[in-house]
Amino acid sequence: MDSSMNEQRKKIFHVDDVNFQLLTMKNRLKDHYEVYSMQYEEDLFETLERVIPDLIILDVQMPDSDGFQIIRKLNKDVRYSRIPVVFLTGAKVDEESIAKGMNLGAYDFLTKPVSNEKLFECIEACIDPEKKAAEKPIILAVDDDPSVLKLLNNVLHEHYEMRTLANPLAAKPLIKQIDPDLFLLDCNMPGMNGFELVEVIRKTHGHEHTPIVFLTSEASIDHIAAATTLGVSDYIVKPINEAVLNEKLAKHLVEFKMHRRMRSIENDNMTD
Repeated sequence: MDSSMNEQRKKIFHVDDVNFQLLTMKNRLKDHYEVYSMQYEEDLFETLERVIPDLIILDVQMPDSDGFQIIRKLNKDVRYSRIPVVFLTGAKVDEESIAKGMNLGAYDFLTKPVSNEKLFECIEACIDPEKKAAEKPIILAVDDDPSVLKLLNNVLHEHYEMRTLANPLAAKPLIKQIDPDLFLLDCNMPGMNGFELVEVIRKTHGHEHTPIVFLTSEASIDHIAAATTLGVSDYIVKPINEAVLNEKLAKHLVEFKMHRRMRSIENDNMTD
């Protein structure tokens, strides 16, 4: 094959202590990507000194270390911290492990055996710039105050796909159309308040567990208790603190991604 074509192909590192797994993965991927196979953590970091990959596929459990330890080391080095990491494991995956991996920045968890369809779909989502951009979480912000919506858009648009709405009565069809990953809702709005809109969201198929964060000027115990009973995930007191906003959104989106991934793994196990 022409060397110029090799240079254009995306580079994937696969780290697994079992040689058979390395050979199998290389055979599955070699027609589409440049695959670098390695058995040990030491091999990974030595190779990183020479080659920066587009993706690292990482076994969770290995004799000399584990995937969590490795991703921590990657995160500490500015040269490697932005490389997407996917965990591929044959061990039974629980919610705690998925939460741990997602919080460390892992893009996804795949369990062995993984189908070609799932494997290639995951890889392309990690390394294709257009698909990565499309992977931005979608946030629907509903507030009757245009200045609040403008602030939210300015603060969040770099990391999230923002949709803003000043009229809560128009939310129901928009929810089905854009399928948000998180809702930011004002509590006090004309026509439909935040509590009423929460009920609409929770009755919309697919959004029984989607995170809902209240933007409120009122933070009394009764107010928070009523919101929690309805299924509100969190609240942010106005005026909005940007650091608090970013921290809470990141937390709830990671937890929601973990929840969906766990359900997906459970469904895969049921069909095996």
